[in-house]
Amino acid sequence: MYVITGATGNTGRIVAQQLLAAGKPVRVIVRDAAKASALAKQGAEVVVAELKDQHALEQAFRGAKGVYLVSPPDLQAQSFIAERKQLTRQIVDTLVRAKVEHVVFLSSIGSEQASGTGPIVTTHNAEKQLRASGLSATFVRAAYFVENWASVLPVAKQDGVLPVFFPVDAKIAMVSTQDIGEVAARALLDGPRGVRIIELAGPEELSATDVAASVSELLGREVKPIQAPIEGVVPTFTGFGMSEDIARLFQELYSCVTANRFKWEGHELVRGQTPATNTLRELL
Repeated sequence: MYVITGATGNTGRIVAQQLLAAGKPVRVIVRDAAKASALAKQGAEVVVAELKDQHALEQAFRGAKGVYLVSPPDLQAQSFIAERKQLTRQIVDTLVRAKVEHVVFLSSIGSEQASGTGPIVTTHNAEKQLRASGLSATFVRAAYFVENWASVLPVAKQDGVLPVFFPVDAKIAMVSTQDIGEVAARALLDGPRGVRIIELAGPEELSATDVAASVSELLGREVKPIQAPIEGVVPTFTGFGMSEDIARLFQELYSCVTANRFKWEGHELVRGQTPATNTLRELL
């Protein structure tokens, strides 16, 4: 049995579908059973539970050959790093009690750094907790999600500009969630290998200028990338309804991108096959 958290999200859904297509038994943990109806029709067992409900999680994890673990951001958190560190500590303890054979954790590029990386500090903490637990764990350190551009694509469509909070010509690793799901599913099927680190990028590094060129082609109109001042992150994100704590963490994250602090360490580098243009087309 393979257990998937975040099964209605972009990556968890793909992991579940990949495993079901391979003929494996799959149990998905969701907050809303209705949103998992398609997976249920494909043969998945659906369990409704919150990540904060350790009793329910332990029951869902029991008998698992592998667990896909995601730690989605809480955009309303007032002290996200501390709150998430406590939550992942509880989840790791629950995985140990349930005697899970293998955990595949969706981590992030930059997770080797203990501080100064915005929300990525939470994946650093979770990796550290999983290592200390003695569980066999695979860390999928994913690059910047191509899907992160979705929030500014309406501006590109309306105004012909693509705003970004880091230099427009900075080439960075990006990856589509389709590739993340596929790689995570393969890692679960590979089984336990102690502690394994997969550094996951897309087919090529891209800049905001490259993304704007793809969007221009897809829309049939010129879209220009524009670097917005880093000081604008907090008012912009809080204007979207995020907490100030989360907004400041994202400002720190974009500062790290600008400073080129996110680099691969030289572990197992995997390149996904999904072109960014394909993903952008679906988002538009």
